[in-house]
Amino acid sequence: MPNSNTTHEVLTAVFQVRAFPTDITAGDGAHSTDEREELAVLLWQRALDPQKGTWSLPGGTLRDDEDLTTSARRLLADKVDLRKVAHLEQLSVFSDPQRVPGGRRIASTFLGLVPLSADPQLPSDTAWHPVSQLPEMSFDHGTVVRHARNRLAAKLSYTNIGFGLAPDEFAMSTLREIYCAALGYQVDATNLHRVLCRRGVLTATGNTAPSGKSGGRPPALYRFTDSTLRVTDEFAALRPPS
Repeated sequence: MPNSNTTHEVLTAVFQVRAFPTDITAGDGAHSTDEREELAVLLWQRALDPQKGTWSLPGGTLRDDEDLTTSARRLLADKVDLRKVAHLEQLSVFSDPQRVPGGRRIASTFLGLVPLSADPQLPSDTAWHPVSQLPEMSFDHGTVVRHARNRLAAKLSYTNIGFGLAPDEFAMSTLREIYCAALGYQVDATNLHRVLCRRGVLTATGNTAPSGKSGGRPPALYRFTDSTLRVTDEFAALRPPS
């Protein structure tokens, strides 16, 4: 018989590529601060025990009258005031009987994406954290984040999932920064452009971005052809430079 004390919860790892400050030391020892694009995950800090002060993925209990996707969207709005994501997909189920203290909780998890151009207003207990430098995480939520990041990196190679992280219109240099941040390694912009255009993933908008400080030809702007997930090359892999 099912355990009457079992609770079904829904958690979502929401990613966005964001700029974070980084310290730079010059050859003469002088320090300065620059920004670096990194993949970030949305977390909220627990105010009560168990594990008070640790950081959690947004989520909560599945209601009897809702499906999993509806629950994920409701909880993002209720818990962290995030009311729109560009992409949301079911990730995995975490069912270790000891994953949280107390009664058993089974977690259905989701991967969500927010585009670079979005700047959602967050509650005071909620913040974006670089995936490369996670704070002390609650329960098994760090494992969920790593699982979600691996899923995202894999799908960047063989689907058009990049639309969930990109603004509506972008230069290839911007898209390269997004892919590098999400993958965790460098990607050549020329090769990325060639691969995505060959697969029909990108469409030129006919617009251009302003020239940089050094002048030169204004960069062409592109958009993703589709804003729904599709497989573009099931055997492809965007590999790090050798």
